[in-house]
Amino acid sequence: MASSPRVITTAVAPTTSPNAPHSWIASSTGLSHCVRGNLASGQHEPEMWAIPTEEESPAMPPVQYPIEDLIDKNRRWSNEQRAADPNFFEALCGLQTPRYLWIGCSDSRVPANEIVGLKPGELFVHRNVANIVVPGDSNCLSVLQYAADVLGVQHIIVCGHYGCGGVQAAMTGEVAGALGHWLDSIHRVYQTHRADLEALPDMAERVNRLCELNILEQVKNVADTTTVRTAWRNGRALAIHGWVYDLHDGLVRQLLEPVTGEIPD
Repeated sequence: MASSPRVITTAVAPTTSPNAPHSWIASSTGLSHCVRGNLASGQHEPEMWAIPTEEESPAMPPVQYPIEDLIDKNRRWSNEQRAADPNFFEALCGLQTPRYLWIGCSDSRVPANEIVGLKPGELFVHRNVANIVVPGDSNCLSVLQYAADVLGVQHIIVCGHYGCGGVQAAMTGEVAGALGHWLDSIHRVYQTHRADLEALPDMAERVNRLCELNILEQVKNVADTTTVRTAWRNGRALAIHGWVYDLHDGLVRQLLEPVTGEIPD
């Protein structure tokens, strides 16, 4: 006979996503689950949380890709770097002077440093789904501020890629939840240019064109940030670039001239 779940009481902070049906909290025994009640109202009342026992927990599927493989590869990589340059890591410890900030897509096929042939320490990188820059994303805006104000980067590169799954999902509008909310800004770009996009002969061309339009939109968003406007107002040399990467040939293509002082039309 299974034992009863242990119940704990805890205070829960309000959420900014009241439509989400569930909430999770870390506890000393793992993750516990609750149905969102008064969270949407912004109240801080204690909630009752039921932590399932081992007997009640669903069986976890076997891990197909052991994480130890990555640790082994890390050891080999470290040894290879030291064999090629005994001072590689010592030099890297003092090397955090990038001149470029890369804002790119999280797609695993688009590794920023490798694409442009830069070593660790030479490129400051921020990546998210579909290379989006929006006013409410404190993560991206913090990276941008740190890159410009502390590291003193001179170039901000917004780089998307053709065939982006996030862009395609934004076009169809079929994704819900946090991802759907995240892609909403691209869906608005799609709606703005819908007539021109629908005139293209097939879905692949429409997606690729929307990838380009999204990059151009994000360049505008970067240019409109307080960090960039302040840098330009103070006479800082700071250029924004809009690039698209083609998975078929590994080449980046410049979509517009560098933006160096005015928000592009």
